[in-house]
Amino acid sequence: MTRTEAYLALTLLPNIGPIRVRRLLDSFGSPQDILKANRTTLRAVPGIGNEMADTVASWEERIDLEEEHRRIAEHDIELLTIEDESYPPLLREIHDPPFLLFLRGRIETRDVQSLAVVGSRRTSHYGKEQARRLSFQLARAGFTIISGLARGIDTAAHEAALAAKGRTIAVLGSGIGHVYPPENRALAEEIAENGAVLSEFPVLYVPDRQSFPLRNRIVSGMSRGILVVEAPARSGSLITANQALEQGRSVFAVPGPVDRPTSEGCNRLIQQGASLVCSARDVIEEMDAGLSALPLDFSGAEETVSAPAAAEVDLPSEQRALLDLLEEGEQTADQLGERAGLPSQLVSVALFQLEMRGRVKQLPGKYFAKLI
Repeated sequence: MTRTEAYLALTLLPNIGPIRVRRLLDSFGSPQDILKANRTTLRAVPGIGNEMADTVASWEERIDLEEEHRRIAEHDIELLTIEDESYPPLLREIHDPPFLLFLRGRIETRDVQSLAVVGSRRTSHYGKEQARRLSFQLARAGFTIISGLARGIDTAAHEAALAAKGRTIAVLGSGIGHVYPPENRALAEEIAENGAVLSEFPVLYVPDRQSFPLRNRIVSGMSRGILVVEAPARSGSLITANQALEQGRSVFAVPGPVDRPTSEGCNRLIQQGASLVCSARDVIEEMDAGLSALPLDFSGAEETVSAPAAAEVDLPSEQRALLDLLEEGEQTADQLGERAGLPSQLVSVALFQLEMRGRVKQLPGKYFAKLI
């Protein structure tokens, strides 16, 4: 049995985790020797206990290693152990790194220049657009964008990085053969072709409440910094930000409207010392002083995924005026009419025409937002 096969066998055992594996490695020296150990010697390892000792000692009865190898081949997965040269170097530095990663795509040297972009699954138009704008600019500047493939901010960050023809890595809280959420399967395929999709869980592992916090420590652990775009007061993104602080990473946050619950978490992070971010340059300038592995390309940092301003020229004046006002954020038709000095009927017609052109979108509460 190779070291990789032994690590895979340990991964398939229930509830063992990276910290217990580290203790076993400290006692036995190699994963192969762990699997050869008897119950008595396993029980003598601090923190293992009788139940885990029994689980490890009877590993051959509990798992189907051959079947997992078949699944790995079927999904075109590569296995990376913590000892492999291509294992993400920043991840190796955290106190509980996964000892085995399931990988589709590739990890590249330039991925050491990475930034995690995270936020709420239930995002506002404002949050999604900021995630897209910043991720696009940062990917153009040379950062690898890392996120968790979740709905909302994560999805926007991955899509924007791909649109910028940059690098992005998705870290799953499930097995690679059971992509969650299911509507992101096509996105996962595109990421695997242009970056990497990885997980510490067996191929068909179904996500649960515990797997997502475990996933989040990898998202922050692989990154030099973490950018929280939008998050309510109670959010998994804030847990990820705290993990990033514990791992010695930089924490950035995008401010949001003070009366929106979806922005409360980010605003609190800024109060507590996170760096406020309004543009990609805010991130680049703070992080560049500590980056030395690869140069960043500032030339793309101010680009956006927005349509060029010249595209507005062919619009009637009232439509251009409304679009200009919507650059400032979501507003109702009444607010737009008052600020633009236009009658309500003309505002309604102009907004309808802009919707038909795909330039604005009506949101709940009769708010309107500009689309990219």
